[in-house]
Amino acid sequence: MSAGIRWNAIFVLAVLASGTCFGAKNQALIDEVGSGKRQEARASWWGFAPADSTAALQAAIDSGVPKLVVDNVGAPWIVDRIKLASNQEIVFEKGVVVLAKKGAFKGKTDALFTASLKKDITLSGYGATLRMRKADYTTDAYEKAEWRHTLALLSCDNVKVYGLTLADSGGDGIYIGVAKRGVPCSNIHIKDVVCDNHHRQGISVISAENLLIEDTVMKNTAGTNPQAGIDFEPNHPGERLVNCVMRNCLSENNVGGAYALYVVPLNGTSKPMSIRLENCRGTTSSFGLNLLTSNGGEGGSPRGTVEVVDCTFANTRGAGIILTNVPAKRMAVRIAGCTVANVAAERPKTSPIMLGTRSGAYDPMGGITFVDCTITDPMDRQPLRFLDVVGDTPLTDVTGTFLLKRQGKVERIALTSDQLDEWIPARKLKYIPRLKLDVATLAPIIPNAPVAARQPQPVRQRLTAKYFLYATAQDSVSLRFSYDQVGRYGGKEMPVTVTDGAGEVLAAAKVLFQKEGTVAFRAPATGIYTVTCLPGGNSVAPRQSSHVLCLAQSRGCFPLHLFTGRLYFWVPPGTTEFGVKVSGEGGEAVKATVFDATGKQVWTEDNITEACMFDTVHPAKPQGEVWSVQLDRPSKAPFEDYFVDLRGVPPILGFSPQALLRPSSPVAP
Repeated sequence: MSAGIRWNAIFVLAVLASGTCFGAKNQALIDEVGSGKRQEARASWWGFAPADSTAALQAAIDSGVPKLVVDNVGAPWIVDRIKLASNQEIVFEKGVVVLAKKGAFKGKTDALFTASLKKDITLSGYGATLRMRKADYTTDAYEKAEWRHTLALLSCDNVKVYGLTLADSGGDGIYIGVAKRGVPCSNIHIKDVVCDNHHRQGISVISAENLLIEDTVMKNTAGTNPQAGIDFEPNHPGERLVNCVMRNCLSENNVGGAYALYVVPLNGTSKPMSIRLENCRGTTSSFGLNLLTSNGGEGGSPRGTVEVVDCTFANTRGAGIILTNVPAKRMAVRIAGCTVANVAAERPKTSPIMLGTRSGAYDPMGGITFVDCTITDPMDRQPLRFLDVVGDTPLTDVTGTFLLKRQGKVERIALTSDQLDEWIPARKLKYIPRLKLDVATLAPIIPNAPVAARQPQPVRQRLTAKYFLYATAQDSVSLRFSYDQVGRYGGKEMPVTVTDGAGEVLAAAKVLFQKEGTVAFRAPATGIYTVTCLPGGNSVAPRQSSHVLCLAQSRGCFPLHLFTGRLYFWVPPGTTEFGVKVSGEGGEAVKATVFDATGKQVWTEDNITEACMFDTVHPAKPQGEVWSVQLDRPSKAPFEDYFVDLRGVPPILGFSPQALLRPSSPVAP
């Protein structure tokens, strides 16, 4: 008898001895489970159908058996959505494949396995795979979505996931979130897991307390942003990231980053966060580690600690480590014994470690310690840069030591104040505060500006664009905007709202993607109306206005996109000092030139990436003046997104010198 025939005979005898017949339901064994006689069962007792085993597998789980073995039946378990139960261990035998049913999962949040408000679950499957059909979910047969996860844990407690490979989802490999507000996932242990080729994230952590992820691989994430290996990203301040630890993990070959900590929704009212990475590696992704927090503003800065110990970030397309908006007095970031090697090879202006601010940052940034971190970089560039988009955010309490390895030489660098000043000239920019603006006092410089002067320039803005419009009582007001594509971003409709001085919505409209649309209303009273457009990742530009329209601040400054032209601002009477700050975003640049009230050029700077400022001190004048800033393409650097920030003068930009709004009473710093 051959070895193959002998093995088959043994297999058949074993199956018969166990009472298992794949495909057939074994009611006798099911009854023994139901009576409590058996504490362990095999999923095939509830049957196996090659085309669809959803009912059988769900019934096996719903039986409540403490331990359920999903058998290797020699073919995939093809299923639709499966709901997990509390107090159950599920063991997937080696070689088992649970495969998403083709044509199913049409709901935008349909997951392969979901546990909602459950506890005491173990999923173990060394050599087993849970696989979806990622390519199908991006076709026209499916509504576009990013939440078709392989495993969704929602407000669960005491869950263990061991040894499984989770692949090809239409969302995340593992999603750790909430089913009930205020109830995080708690006591979650993920070990020896592989998350491969997911649409949005390998793992998403929305709200968790006592989370341990060990010896886990997150790779090949591609599809929709953030496209990271793992992303810690709460949705609102009431969620939490407490005692979250990653140990001995690998994140590689992701379109997005390796380890993303996007914790902007957390603020001073949130429970202090605590995240620790130990001996983890991030390679061949957009970046290695990216921590982005909120900073001041409504709710205050978040609190907590982030520790990164003995980790390596190598061969990333961008920086190895990115830290943005970290509030110095509220958070402590400690990066110890880490290595950043051969990163940003095609981006010479990107340093291996990047610090920065985003618009809306109010508090000093810092509270960052680097302990004996090694930077291997063949390029002759600074190991650390600070991109201060806000323009005057103090960078404080950044300390530690680097071991810089370059061209066979090793240099030990202490992060002293003098060293940081050398690397970050913007630290020495003059501080000029923003003026507080009483919107109700705004009025046009020329009450009846010519129609041609009232027409806006096509200034493109992204995410949020705000405008101030002046109208007299009972005026018929009409505005037209275009909703324009940026890159390959898709879109449907852009909301446009008009509010009065009390914040009440007077009019609303939607502009179709890559079209122009109009919003119209009758002004109930004389005064200022705020117009808000939300283009998301795409852009909006004003195309026509019946009344004086000006740009208002958004995110603390004026974020502009691909605009070239001249904009105008008001210098009130009595002003003795003011400034115009300009910066590029993410290595992009702009050229800026400032002209005084006579049209004389008083300052120009080309290829602006990091924040720089024109500032002037002059005698107070009894009459106000209109100055201007010309914005152009840089001569050498990439040109796309940049910021303009007015200091010491009203934060309003006009499209023409005749159609400019100014305060009718003095403004205060």
